[in-house]
Amino acid sequence: MGLLEGKRLLVTGVLMDSSIAFHVARLAQDEGAQVVLTSFGRTMKITQTIAKRLPQPAPVIELDVQDTEHLDTLAERLVEHVDGLDGVLHSIGFAPKGAFDFMTAPWEDVATAVHVSAYSLKALAVAALPLMASGSSVVGLTFDAKFAWPVYDWMGVAKAAFESTSRYCARELGPKGIRCNLVAAGPVRTTAAKSIPGFEAFEQVWDTRAPLGWDVRDAEPAARACVALMSDWFPATTGEIVHVDGGVHAMGQ
Repeated sequence: MGLLEGKRLLVTGVLMDSSIAFHVARLAQDEGAQVVLTSFGRTMKITQTIAKRLPQPAPVIELDVQDTEHLDTLAERLVEHVDGLDGVLHSIGFAPKGAFDFMTAPWEDVATAVHVSAYSLKALAVAALPLMASGSSVVGLTFDAKFAWPVYDWMGVAKAAFESTSRYCARELGPKGIRCNLVAAGPVRTTAAKSIPGFEAFEQVWDTRAPLGWDVRDAEPAARACVALMSDWFPATTGEIVHVDGGVHAMGQ
């Protein structure tokens, strides 16, 4: 019997088969889950193509987290494919290029980064809530926001807001029996990572500081943590950030 046998999951953020979200969907299916993916706009066709590389075909529904109508109708569109949700993966993040220059970034770029990369966790949880029951789990992906990373700039601030949002979601959803946790992954060469100017600087840090070592081409360790958090093996864990980064978060200089 699989770790997620019979569970119904909503997985956002599948763009390429290198993405952490893709590996979450793949592992979840291997562990017995039924998976629905989301995408939007011009990336819908890409996600639909990538979905065919999963062990089983997965439907793709449209969801732009900045579109109120998409959020308001999410539950009713999901019931065409599943009769409830046991888990939701938030793997959504975006910042305009201007947000990667801390001192010159205009508010418009910062606002977009915070909206898409932080507020969307609450928005997604609320949109999925009608289909979730006690025992359900919301899991998000972050990049450790305790530090002021080089080149990350306002995306780092957005991730700090994202981590705080997760704790507030844990507080609000806990009485309903719904958990909310994050996985802080080390750098992985995903499409999103490639859009960050100077991403190579992160790779250099992990090459020298990860006591367990770190492979920027391997998304599976982070994906496994997400799957575990959506299983029944963490029934009393919420508001937590699980680091899957080779141990870098615990090391000094």
